[in-house]
Amino acid sequence: MQSKLTIYLLCIALHSCQPKPSPVNYPATTTSPRTVYSKTIQDSLYVQTQLPLEYGDSGTKRYPVVVVLDGNFHFPMLAASVRQYEKAGLLPPLIVVGIGYKSFAAMDSLRVRDYLYPAALPSDELKAPGGGESFSQFLSHELLPTIDSAYRTTTQNRTLLGHSFGGYFALYTLLNQANRKTHDFQNFVAASPSVWYHNFYLNQLPAQLSAVNRADSVRLFLTVGGQENAQWDIKPVQNLTTAIRQTGNVGVAGGIYNQLGHMDTGQLSFVKGLQYFYQSP
Repeated sequence: MQSKLTIYLLCIALHSCQPKPSPVNYPATTTSPRTVYSKTIQDSLYVQTQLPLEYGDSGTKRYPVVVVLDGNFHFPMLAASVRQYEKAGLLPPLIVVGIGYKSFAAMDSLRVRDYLYPAALPSDELKAPGGGESFSQFLSHELLPTIDSAYRTTTQNRTLLGHSFGGYFALYTLLNQANRKTHDFQNFVAASPSVWYHNFYLNQLPAQLSAVNRADSVRLFLTVGGQENAQWDIKPVQNLTTAIRQTGNVGVAGGIYNQLGHMDTGQLSFVKGLQYFYQSP
């Protein structure tokens, strides 16, 4: 018994003398949702960020920023897809920023407040105060400067991703930039955008884009699901796509995903759009 105890103590002593492995410092590439109060909107939004895997390897390299709306729903899936595509070399390293709300329930109502402009018409059959302009100001003057100061970003080649009402907002942002000759975003994905809103308010977009300088290199990835409503969803998106392409000033891609319904187009459009924007030369 005494000999077994001696051997046991000897093993403990030898183990304690072994050099301990250095801890692996994995980069904190994905942040927890953090509250950002907007003075423009006068409400709090919840922002989550995913950095490239290689972000910690260099103190000087800068990365394009991808902003995705409806972050509660889309950010977890998109961040995972971008990470895997990054590992496989199918996408370059990107900084992904999701803008969401306190909860899914809050998102369902507040996205109507934030993504649509102007205020809804009675024919829209929904209550939307037209807060899209305020949300646009939040992005330009509050969120993007904060992201640029916190991370090593490049202010060129930014992308805005939106689906449904978020897709409408992406197109509205493009319209705003054309009118004001600003360049916060160079790339836009509008998946199943609600083009019907406010009596097809966005149908003025092609005319405004006709005056855009080709050197600005604006690119749009515009999609709709083949299982969506032909009159109110598919045909309006087709017509808008054709009219924008005819301006010759904007790179346009996308199309109809025949087997997909309204809720299915977002993630696929985002990934394919990112590949279109950031494909290797």
